[in-house]
Amino acid sequence: MGLTLPSMPKPAGSYIPSVKIHDLVFISGQVPFVNDQLRTGKLGKDLTTEDGYECAKICALNALSVIKSELGSLDKIHRIVKVSGYVNCIDDFTDQPKVINGASDLFGQLFGDKGKHSRIAIGSNSLPLNSAVEIDVIFQILE
Repeated sequence: MGLTLPSMPKPAGSYIPSVKIHDLVFISGQVPFVNDQLRTGKLGKDLTTEDGYECAKICALNALSVIKSELGSLDKIHRIVKVSGYVNCIDDFTDQPKVINGASDLFGQLFGDKGKHSRIAIGSNSLPLNSAVEIDVIFQILE
């Protein structure tokens, strides 16, 4: 697909990037950092739904960089269990699912049926660092 995994983002607070419990890996919230630059702004005011979709894809790539760092290889992913998506948006913005589709579609394209997952897409009046989008992911892995 012509994609390159970014370097694993550094935590922006007092937490670790991932936690492994048995065959599950919980990835901490990922924001759309690209080359140390954060995509910021509010959907419906500063950014379009399409901009948000691209931000969600970046978040998904960052989550993959974290799991690759944890496991050493993406080949150990058995499936993606759940994606939680948060969209920094104006009060009457209702396209949160379309925005978070950026992450879901990327996972589906990369992993096929293993990329199908449960999901929630939530609108928020703000996100850390004025990030446009944030996702967290739960992966099931092969042990």
